[in-house]
Amino acid sequence: MSATPSVDVFDLGSEHEQVVFANDAATGLQAIIAIHSTALGPALGGTRFYPYASTADAVRDVLDLSRGMSYKAALAGLDLGGGKAVIIGDPSALKGEALLRAYGRFVQSLGGRYYTACDVGTFSADMDDIARECDYVTGRTTAHGGAGDSSVLTAYGVFQGMRAAATVAWGTDSLAGRTVGIAGVGKVGRHLARHLVEDGAQVVVTDVAAAALERVRDELPGVTVVGSTQDLVASALDVYAPCAMGGALDDAVLDVLSARIVCGAANNQLAHPGIEKALEDRGVLYAPDYCVNAGGLIQVADELEGFVFERAEQRATGIFDTTLRVFELAASDGVPPAIAADRLAERRMRDVGRLRGIWLDA
Repeated sequence: MSATPSVDVFDLGSEHEQVVFANDAATGLQAIIAIHSTALGPALGGTRFYPYASTADAVRDVLDLSRGMSYKAALAGLDLGGGKAVIIGDPSALKGEALLRAYGRFVQSLGGRYYTACDVGTFSADMDDIARECDYVTGRTTAHGGAGDSSVLTAYGVFQGMRAAATVAWGTDSLAGRTVGIAGVGKVGRHLARHLVEDGAQVVVTDVAAAALERVRDELPGVTVVGSTQDLVASALDVYAPCAMGGALDDAVLDVLSARIVCGAANNQLAHPGIEKALEDRGVLYAPDYCVNAGGLIQVADELEGFVFERAEQRATGIFDTTLRVFELAASDGVPPAIAADRLAERRMRDVGRLRGIWLDA
């Protein structure tokens, strides 16, 4: 299988070590695995199961996401590289044991250069099916010795990053009395809402899925629900937390956003280059997404050592200090936090990565 002529993989993925196209006609599997860097160790990143409009869209997404994973692992201090996979299609129609096992065989064929985990459209039980054919799987169910749902520590880490941002913006690490808007309350956003409510924040949420909103209403009756992301970003907020798909911060959002802080779990939040500077010019403190949402990666990475939740949670608590380091470097270098985070991650990949070559499982 090859990419459509409208996308040049070597051009778009010029930084990447390897891009693999996986096709299994018997199960309907069409997947792309992208390994951005193994400078720090084997690449780890989730498998996204999503009905992309085209192969080109899937290629762009997996390349962006895998690059982000390299930076996320580096900034989190992990000895891991960055990778990601996408399976093209509607999981409600296509996903099944046979397809997942076929996908597992493709991951296995990479010989440990890529470890997979959960992402949008995949869950811990799916990882158990993949693991029937593959040794390189994390995020498995607790019944199979895994870390379970990585959204737990993803949300916890975002909360720690938000506390760090509050320290810079308002001189306190508490969100008590602040209004926080969360766009997307599925896996991560729901847990984040609970942390914020427990901290005393006023929480406003929206989601395209009615079931997700109902669950939040049932669990957290004090939360306010609004009809759309447009309504949410236009309302009076102290903090905006994008927790759905990428590209959440664009020019239209900036035109109406009143929040002092943007800190959320979504990957690749900046819609285009220059948005990070526009946020700064508007007085908005942006907590870089891959810095604050690294808790899930920390959780599934801990599984490689034999998962201990308390140990992983303690490591995720360090996102508070890492986020402060990013803000401190941004201030000292006179650059937006997104640039400062990149500099810290690139420095570690360069300094440590030069000790190693391309990762090969011994």
